[in-house]
Amino acid sequence: MKDLIEVIAKALVDKPDEVKVKEIEGDRSIIIELTVAPEDMGKVIGKQGRIAKAIRTVVKSAAAKTDKKVIVEIL
Repeated sequence: MKDLIEVIAKALVDKPDEVKVKEIEGDRSIIIELTVAPEDMGKVIGKQGRIAKAIRTVVKSAAAKTDKKVIVEIL
């Protein structure tokens, strides 16, 4: 999951070196924190949050086998 988000985020931003992904795994959920450069924040979120929603949908589909809830936070 972590690698998937990292690949997607690096493809979207101007400064791929500043993309950081942190994964926190709990009993029933996985929290993934995505950090990008401040000037790239708009590119990751998109107009009206469409890109962020698409990233969350892709990750949710990939996590369907794990029986855990996946939360993607963009910081």
